Amino acid sequence: MPPRRSLQRRLAQAILDASETCGGPSRPAIWPRHGEKSHGRVVALLVWASLLWERTILKPADWSLQPRCQHLWVYPGWRQQGLFPTAAMSNMQDGWNDPEANVLPEKVEQLEKDGEIPKDGKRKRIVVVGLGMVGIAFIEKIMKLDVKRREWDIIVIGEEAHLAYNRVGLTSFFQHREVENLYLNPKEWVRLLCAVQPPLLSRKQYGSMPEGSLNYHLNERVVDINQESKTVKTSLDHTVPYDVLVLATGSDALLPRHTPGHDAKGVFVYRTIEDLQRLIEFADTKKGSNGAVVGGGLLGLEAAKAMMDLERFGKVKLIERNRWVLSRQLDQDAGSMVVEQVRALGLDVLLSKRVGKINVDEENNVKGVTFEDGESMDCTCICFAIGIRARDELARKAGIKCADRGGGIVIDNNLETSAPGVYAIGECASWENSTFGLIAPGIEMADVLAFNLTQAKSHSYRKFQRPDLSTKLKLLGVEVASFGDFFADRDGPKELPATKRHGAAAKEVKESAEQTKVKSLTDGPAPPPVKALTYKDPFQNVYKKYLFTLDGKYLLGGMMIGDTSDYIKLVPMVKNKKAIEVPPSEFIIGQKGEDDGSDLPDDTQICSCHNVLKGDVAKTIKDGTCKSIGDVKSCTKAGTGCGGCMPLVQTIFNKEMAAMGQEVKNHLCPHFEYSRADLFNIIYVDKLDDFAAVMSRAGKDPKSMGCEVCKPTIGSILASLFNKHIIDTRQRGLQDTNDRFLGNIQRNGTFSVIPRVPGGEITPDKLIIIGTVAKKYSLYTKITGGQRIDMFGAKKQDLLAIWTELVEGGMESGHAYAKSLRTVKSCVGTTWCRFGIGDSVGMAVRLEERYKSIRAPHKFKGGVSGCVRECAEAQNKDFGLIATDKGFNIFVGGNGGATPRHSDLLAKDVPPDDVVPILDRYFAFYIRTADKLQRTARWIENLPGGIAYLRSVILEDKLGLCASLEQQMQDLIQSYFCEWTETIKNPERRAHFVQFANTTDNQDTIENVTERGQPRPAYWPEQPANVDFKNHKWTGELAWQPLVEAHRFVDSPTGASQPVKRGDTQLAIFKLRGRYYATQQMCPHKRAFALSEGLIGQSADAASPKMWVSCPFHKRNYELGDPATSAAAGSCGNDESMSIASFSAEARDDGWVYVKLPPVPELDALLGTERWKVRKEEAADPFAKLDERLRVGAAAKGTRGRKVNGDASHLEGAPGAAKKVEEILNGGEPTAKSMDW
Repeated sequence: MPPRRSLQRRLAQAILDASETCGGPSRPAIWPRHGEKSHGRVVALLVWASLLWERTILKPADWSLQPRCQHLWVYPGWRQQGLFPTAAMSNMQDGWNDPEANVLPEKVEQLEKDGEIPKDGKRKRIVVVGLGMVGIAFIEKIMKLDVKRREWDIIVIGEEAHLAYNRVGLTSFFQHREVENLYLNPKEWVRLLCAVQPPLLSRKQYGSMPEGSLNYHLNERVVDINQESKTVKTSLDHTVPYDVLVLATGSDALLPRHTPGHDAKGVFVYRTIEDLQRLIEFADTKKGSNGAVVGGGLLGLEAAKAMMDLERFGKVKLIERNRWVLSRQLDQDAGSMVVEQVRALGLDVLLSKRVGKINVDEENNVKGVTFEDGESMDCTCICFAIGIRARDELARKAGIKCADRGGGIVIDNNLETSAPGVYAIGECASWENSTFGLIAPGIEMADVLAFNLTQAKSHSYRKFQRPDLSTKLKLLGVEVASFGDFFADRDGPKELPATKRHGAAAKEVKESAEQTKVKSLTDGPAPPPVKALTYKDPFQNVYKKYLFTLDGKYLLGGMMIGDTSDYIKLVPMVKNKKAIEVPPSEFIIGQKGEDDGSDLPDDTQICSCHNVLKGDVAKTIKDGTCKSIGDVKSCTKAGTGCGGCMPLVQTIFNKEMAAMGQEVKNHLCPHFEYSRADLFNIIYVDKLDDFAAVMSRAGKDPKSMGCEVCKPTIGSILASLFNKHIIDTRQRGLQDTNDRFLGNIQRNGTFSVIPRVPGGEITPDKLIIIGTVAKKYSLYTKITGGQRIDMFGAKKQDLLAIWTELVEGGMESGHAYAKSLRTVKSCVGTTWCRFGIGDSVGMAVRLEERYKSIRAPHKFKGGVSGCVRECAEAQNKDFGLIATDKGFNIFVGGNGGATPRHSDLLAKDVPPDDVVPILDRYFAFYIRTADKLQRTARWIENLPGGIAYLRSVILEDKLGLCASLEQQMQDLIQSYFCEWTETIKNPERRAHFVQFANTTDNQDTIENVTERGQPRPAYWPEQPANVDFKNHKWTGELAWQPLVEAHRFVDSPTGASQPVKRGDTQLAIFKLRGRYYATQQMCPHKRAFALSEGLIGQSADAASPKMWVSCPFHKRNYELGDPATSAAAGSCGNDESMSIASFSAEARDDGWVYVKLPPVPELDALLGTERWKVRKEEAADPFAKLDERLRVGAAAKGTRGRKVNGDASHLEGAPGAAKKVEEILNGGEPTAKSMDW
């Protein structure tokens, strides 16, 4: 015998000796007591057995001692520590029994020692009928819960000859052929807890449950229940009394007894160990023939695998009546993928086939089947796995109510039957007309009943609720899982997360449901209110389908094939009905990482505003030119236009810096080595109230003028902290053009005027005022998405007059131009809506009035909905409220725009009185900590811990900041003023609102086009002004011309500028640190006359600083300088194709600023406004082809009533809009003289 084999045999014999020794009634000297140190010999044997087993040195076949070793008690701790072969202890299946119940003998011994088990008192008796998986689960749980109370004695009666075994693992029986390996508990567990016969191990040694606590009867069937005497009668004529009767009789496998030949030799079912033993014996007599399994469900696939594992049949065929397998768990796509995979493993699958009859020979042996479609198939063995039927015959005989259709003992939510004191659990029970063939619902029933019989008297009774039918199995090597409401898209959701409704809302829901019911009779049923997210990979054989509510906030269920790794984390999400905090797509593709641009070639355009390529950004980082994101913006101008490219620019910067081993800095710009949040704290702590003080305290160069990046950021911070008027001398130079003129600049250099309409609520009087102003100043009007009215086309010189009329009419600035609160959108809520459960308008008005004018890192918007119908779209706003019957749910961090984001739930059922403090903290924390130009959506995403961290700060005061945040917000609110009003009242501020500083002339720079009855500017030309303005050679002699009084330029650290007119030419004059510079007013890019309104920037190079003006439209940066001394004056730093003309300028003692210019005719020939005025014919009409198509189509089809340009009325003879207005203004007299507009 080889040495290894000899070692195996010696080791096996040693273990056998140990098992024989410990099998007697007394404790051997070598066997340790619980708590004693283990004897080296036995432990060593167990350890070596484990190692040899795991390394496949000791084969299962070598364990000839197993039948004699089955009484060996093994501590659970040893098994967990690997001191006993896992495979050999498959009877200790933690998946199905209670781990705490495994150690009950030791636990009882300790409780008895401590005197915690009652010795006296009458105990009641529970009789459990059925010793299956659910029956043993109930016994385990009630013994654990009753161990201290000792209120119950338990008798269990099982009709099989075996202890409770794992039916789910039946297929493994074909491999090991050992029944004990399927036991859910070792025999010793039961015998140690029973008093029917002497225990195999001394109670003194291990301890046991108190005498009589658990008794069992095997191979004995209950045949009758006497409800009056509360007794059961068994097949051995025993009568057993009960106080509580628990029926756990399980189910039987279905056999189609209507099918001819169902009783033939070779017909089997797949349900019990005896079924499998008979199948094994029969298969040995039919080697090489065909075997068949009928039923393509979970059990059918298991049976097919078992028959294949027998290796007796030449071919195994699976017969399924549906078009795919696992139709109870999977949809067609998933089921078809399983079919493909099991076919590849050698299983012949026949779909859409029904067995018509079983063909037999003269001796009633199976020889084949004939299908209902007439086709036939040869086979010698058929195993039916077509389902189960609840075993309710015992209950029916006793007069206990059972379900007529489908069978099952009817139970209520307490698991009680129609007979008092009689309960049913597991597959035999019918709850709400449903029986459950899975183990999990039965285990849950056992848990509920055990709790109610022991703990409920000192707590509260538990109710059985709809069970989780999730399953995860490996069938024929294929991973399969389904969870939650996995057919919600097909059958409709069984249950949806919903807000409770009362009163009118509940009535309306009922009415709506009845209307839907009627509509379904005529139009068919409506589609289920779910959305499915599906992933299918035919190459890796992976299929996933997850079902969500329509808003994507709740996961309802799903199914998986191939990759079921997420099953364990998805099931709790469905069971807990908790709103998910990530986009549904992340469940399929995983969390989206940053797009670092690594897969983009260098010639990819990443900034369309300035035509910046990825390579441009990467190059400036690699060569050391740019060491911060601010440097990148200054050098390349990427992100200084619309800003939409900044996330990608930032990640490219981070990746390149990391690749070079450099620290990634979040500096504001080249002038500050601080982030926006850091700078905010410096300004806040040191109380710095102007740009010069901030630069002196925190800037790299204390005397720098900053740039177009840092100036608006600092201006915003100062406004957020001190709320001074933004166009005062010390603040104006920090502002973008919109803030400088308190209105959004438009394509033609005019501005929009948007008065505040809190909550979208406006009176007819104010509507008349808006209409009157718009008509008087020829303004284009449009309703915004934020429920207010935009008026476009206001000239700079008309703004004061327009504001005056609006303010006199009781209106104020809407701050549509600012990085501040825009609007709080609302539905009508309980004000008018019959569905409303909250006053959404009232809350929206109050919130908008509170937070109006407050500046933040970016604009923010709100919404308030009066019910879950969400008409105000509050969940895609920076903050949103949805009314509930207890208050409001508060959502934050949503936004639309280029990267839409659904908001997160911050707080639930907040009383109206508590809404404001929470929002105060939220806004103040955002203002303090967000990055520059960062919306709340990105801010929350970047917070450490996301929304959970924000909740801890805002709701739990984790940082101890809540009081400070509330006070900061209160201070800001108390400092409110209407910026329009204060500008109207102040002569110094009014002086900025002129088109030219040296004349009252006015010029239009873009032609107006009348469209749909309103004026709009002509479209921009496709091409820029392709002229080399910088290098133009003047032919005439340049002469000094006085153009503007010097007192119009204030001395400011941020610079000052004025627009002037010479002939037909518009010029911009700048004063920077006592020096004057002059350029053309027009930016060649879009021929926009606006350079005097641009921000002034200065490079961070202190040795030779450059200065530039940044066009307010698209941030082209033009260098400022005297052309007589600087060859670079007029060049564009971020677009080499652009340049502007520059002129020498100086102030003289007479108080005027002089500019050295060519003669007017030559100047106008190059720069005249009429030459560069944008005209209608320069750009094609984008709707020309569409309008023609619509016109032809309408004429051909006789379409009526559709108007593109509509002033006329549909009523014949009616006056139309313009004339009707005249009638109204004239008191209804059409012939009277109208107002002179």
